[in-house]
Amino acid sequence: MSLWAELRTIPNLLSLLRLALVPVFLYLILADYPLLAFLVLALASFTDWLDGYLARKLNQVTRIGALLDPAADRLYIFATLIGLAITGAIPAWLPVVVIGRDLLLVFTIPVLASRNFGPLPVHFAGKAGTFALLYAFPLLLLADWWQAASFTILPIAWAFALWGVGLYWYAGFLYLKQVFALVKSTPKIYAKLDKS
Repeated sequence: MSLWAELRTIPNLLSLLRLALVPVFLYLILADYPLLAFLVLALASFTDWLDGYLARKLNQVTRIGALLDPAADRLYIFATLIGLAITGAIPAWLPVVVIGRDLLLVFTIPVLASRNFGPLPVHFAGKAGTFALLYAFPLLLLADWWQAASFTILPIAWAFALWGVGLYWYAGFLYLKQVFALVKSTPKIYAKLDKS
């Protein structure tokens, strides 16, 4: 299947819609429209579930979809963290901790590429961490908008956020462990080329 054909599948169109809504979502947070931002994030979370469900149900699992889906998740996580930190709804350490983990893993890309590997499959702990964070953020937005109920919403939101951060970092360490195992067991591509 060509790249253009892969992009036109229903699951991938949903992922592209989710990506297109990231700047809209960030604008709504920064312009102090927390309810609208919450609704956009809720829609994005629903389409995140729906695109995976449809990909499996319609047998439309694609390589581009496997890249688009986590990219959209990361962008929503970053946009939410940055927006909530700028507006003062969350402390600055939370974006530093979450984004710091992804910055650390960026350095594995050239290492994997030097052994002819792409990104490794996402571990279940990483999916669970992302899931928890994507639940925490709408709740944090809702608490920001619905001040009267924030005493109930905030503890639940922070429970999801802290579990999400813990699982996110745990998955990051598992990923690094996989990368180191591959590095030890696989020679570099250019080393093979020099010998031939």
